[in-house]
Amino acid sequence: MSSTSLLLTFNTGSSTVKIGIFAIDGGKARRIGKGVIDFRAEPLSLGLTKGPQTFEMPMKAEVTEDLHGVIDETFALLADHFDMTAAHAAGHRVVHGGDRFTRAIALDATAIDAIDALTPLAPLHQPQALRFIRALKHLKPHLAQTASFDTAFHTTQDDLVRRFAIPRTLHDEGIKRYGFHGLSYKFIAGELRRKAPGAARVVVAHLGSGASLCALDDGVSRDCSMGFSTLDGIPMATRPGWLDPGVILHLADQRKQSFEEIEDLLYHRCGLLGVSGISADTRELLKDGRPEARQAINLFTLRIAGEIGRMAVTLNGLDAIVFTAGIGEHQPEIRAGVTKRLSWLGLAIAEKANAANDFTISTRESSIAAHVIATDEEQVIADEALSLLCGG
Repeated sequence: MSSTSLLLTFNTGSSTVKIGIFAIDGGKARRIGKGVIDFRAEPLSLGLTKGPQTFEMPMKAEVTEDLHGVIDETFALLADHFDMTAAHAAGHRVVHGGDRFTRAIALDATAIDAIDALTPLAPLHQPQALRFIRALKHLKPHLAQTASFDTAFHTTQDDLVRRFAIPRTLHDEGIKRYGFHGLSYKFIAGELRRKAPGAARVVVAHLGSGASLCALDDGVSRDCSMGFSTLDGIPMATRPGWLDPGVILHLADQRKQSFEEIEDLLYHRCGLLGVSGISADTRELLKDGRPEARQAINLFTLRIAGEIGRMAVTLNGLDAIVFTAGIGEHQPEIRAGVTKRLSWLGLAIAEKANAANDFTISTRESSIAAHVIATDEEQVIADEALSLLCGG
């Protein structure tokens, strides 16, 4: 690939897509722009960042199942700012790789069908990635495409960690703990090797609207709060995290709720929104003086701290914790709430460093280091795509 080539990345969520634009320089992927489309907005718009400049570009395309109109218009809008004729490849984030995909892959028809077969394991996220993959294959057949899997990073976990206490036949059928946000954790593991090489046993808290924690042992995943699905683990913006299965049985049996009603409840009406009855956004809850808002925040930080303690057992000790993603990187109040609950571990926070979102927010006297590191999933997707395309 020439030094002028462009590589695109598509990081699809359940309702948004983040687009990375990377130049290939000296065999490395260098970000030169990023965009985002929120499919909940009417009409659609493409938010674009190029260097210090930001643009909000209205879109005329309607959202269809094949996304052809959206992708055509997206490429046309990007062409006003980048030489899209130089785009030669696209890398995609795919949430679920099951046990089959343990590393990034080049996409062909067989691989796409295999990814589709895993849709029952990630019914909200998998179809979105597949829509973009298939639309690009149809509209831009010259683009080489790759897939990077959120679950792949966690395949290093011990079988014991991945098991539920269910019949072995169900485990063998694939009902097990997979773990998610793996692309984020892979990026953080690389940053830790560079910035804090002495930290071997680390718990990383990826705190965004979707949230999870990962136990790293020398950069290798040993545990994750999310298990079989993205509903699992700590409370999130609108998802409950851990929930007694008896609650689901009760809703179905006693309240006669349908599968669709229960699914909507678990994905869209629980978590911080459900507890507070006010908002799913921690920024709004922190500003709100009502007790329900404070209770939602307290429950969030309590469960995060509790999960860090559990993962210290998996790691047989703890050297550091890392906060990342939107909440973890930018909200000192949440970090302070979590770390205060971990003072029994000898963790102490430097208030000024925490308020400034510094790299190290723990005091020198602290027995455990606490860091803030910005994550970059699109960079991991680009790096993995480039490695595949260059045969490395």
